[in-house]
Amino acid sequence: MKYEIKGENFPIVILTLENGESILTESGSMQWMSEGFEMKTEGGGGIGKALGRLMAGESMFRNIYTATSDNSMIALGSSVPGSIKAIEVTPDNPVIIQKSSYLASTDQIKTEVFVQKQMKTGLFGGEGFIMQKISGQGIVFVEIFGSVMEYDLKENEKLIIDTGSFALMQASCKMDIQTVKGFKNIVLGGEGLFLTNVTGPGKVIVQTMKLSAFANLLVPFMPRSNN
Repeated sequence: MKYEIKGENFPIVILTLENGESILTESGSMQWMSEGFEMKTEGGGGIGKALGRLMAGESMFRNIYTATSDNSMIALGSSVPGSIKAIEVTPDNPVIIQKSSYLASTDQIKTEVFVQKQMKTGLFGGEGFIMQKISGQGIVFVEIFGSVMEYDLKENEKLIIDTGSFALMQASCKMDIQTVKGFKNIVLGGEGLFLTNVTGPGKVIVQTMKLSAFANLLVPFMPRSNN
């Protein structure tokens, strides 16, 4: 399989597959493709995992496109303005991604719900409560809202992130929740009550835009019912 990421604010990834190769995609992500594909829709692991994906902000079902001839081309589009990042995953290097970030992956990649174990993180983590763990062997394509910022954290090195700005971390990193100090900071600071604290070692990817903040900006422009 070959791939090329194109576009600016609304990127696409164009994949070229050989006969027999498959790509697993989020429902609705296919933009265009050449002849020479068979499509199959499945829950992937049964109803339990399908419901888990729904909890993580993804659709319950995914599409598998399998090439029936060489040099078959398929283009997958991002659902948010920003970037698409290709991440190499190996059995000893799984990654944790923000919910709704999964776009597509090669067929040897496994996805499962990742829930923070600490009670405080689970109850108050907001957007970071339910994430996805990506494991196996292959490539996963991740949607980034805004631009990509990468950090390689050393052992015990910490990065404090607004929960909505977190995009991805290697599973070797640890995540916790940090309380914003000071009543005025909490009420007037606009950052909420908690921040995400990621501790190395490992790679961390931060996105420069927050989906929740963007959605709030659009609320005044949404049509309202006259009832």
